[in-house]
Amino acid sequence: MNTSILFYVQHLLGIGHLRRALYLIEALADAGFAVTLVSGGEPLPDLGSAAARRVVQLPPIRASDPSFKRLIAADGGPLTTALWTARGEQLLAAFAEARPAAIVIEAYPFGRRAFRHELQALIGAAREQRPRPLVLCSVRDIVVPPARESRQHETVARISADFDAVLVHGDPRLVTLEASFPLTAAIADKLVYTGYVVAPAPSGAAEPSSAEDEVLVSVGGGAMGNGLLRTAVAARRQGWLSACRWRLLAGLNLPETDFAALTTDLPPGLVVERYRLDFPELLRRCRVSVSQAGYNTVLEILAARVPAVLVPFADLRESEQTLRAERLAARGIVEIVPEQALSPARLGAAIEQALRRPPPPIDIDTSGARRTAIIIREMIAKRASPAPAG
Repeated sequence: MNTSILFYVQHLLGIGHLRRALYLIEALADAGFAVTLVSGGEPLPDLGSAAARRVVQLPPIRASDPSFKRLIAADGGPLTTALWTARGEQLLAAFAEARPAAIVIEAYPFGRRAFRHELQALIGAAREQRPRPLVLCSVRDIVVPPARESRQHETVARISADFDAVLVHGDPRLVTLEASFPLTAAIADKLVYTGYVVAPAPSGAAEPSSAEDEVLVSVGGGAMGNGLLRTAVAARRQGWLSACRWRLLAGLNLPETDFAALTTDLPPGLVVERYRLDFPELLRRCRVSVSQAGYNTVLEILAARVPAVLVPFADLRESEQTLRAERLAARGIVEIVPEQALSPARLGAAIEQALRRPPPPIDIDTSGARRTAIIIREMIAKRASPAPAG
């Protein structure tokens, strides 16, 4: 059986999409697949150590701001025809070399519509390959649908015409895709729920300076977390949970000027860092977690089973984090502070409320990475099996 897989991911601002892809790739590699990772966003320093057999870094493209309305090159310049051409050629070359049994495309066509030309060229090349590889969409539990209904119908048409399946990395017992994508019924025959994708269990322990009795504040990649970080500093200055050390993880994408402002004249008992590789271990040992409600962070909090306060990012048209946080709050698992209502006092009170009760048992499927590998293997095997004689 052909065990080659091409996995395409394009992150634009944060690193959540890429992180989830890396967790999936690790599970695929553990299952014996040879994965070629094609990444179109800004490179991460640890991409080279990914479980992928090969990593192809396309000329990077990123969003200029959280609105995602303007895409720019890595150097901040405009997107040129030459850049798009180079990306397309490298993507098709990676496909030709991999000769995959399956192509996994993260987000598209639910998102990343700006990249449709290079992706449709990839799908076109897949149609010409014999045997034809599976074309699979990999999507998180909640999507942000296009504002125009006509675009939603375009998404349905694209899935129906070009994709063998949509792998939804969630558990319908918590939230169904229909909660965020109204036309889900039209593609119900393509949907496969895998369960949630969580980070692999860490192999090492935390640093000797343990995180016990810490208030751990994190904002993922950090591009959209400065408001929460500043509010956390203000809450600590006002004396909320002053007996605890507060550790703020600002993220790799927080602008340097904002990071410098955060680290200026810090009160005693407050530490600000960019990033910690042992974040899951710090979560397990902290007293309470404060974060936004991105997919990866929420799953890591649930795995750690610690009291948590979520401040979902909700600027512009973003509804994904709010919906996820509300579903968890309805089960009594987390406390929520709406971003619009965020203040030092509101944050401090929510932290104290979260600490007054332990999180209840969590009954959701978190085997998504391993299940995805099993599902893809079964699909490839079914495709390779000869049809029964009629």
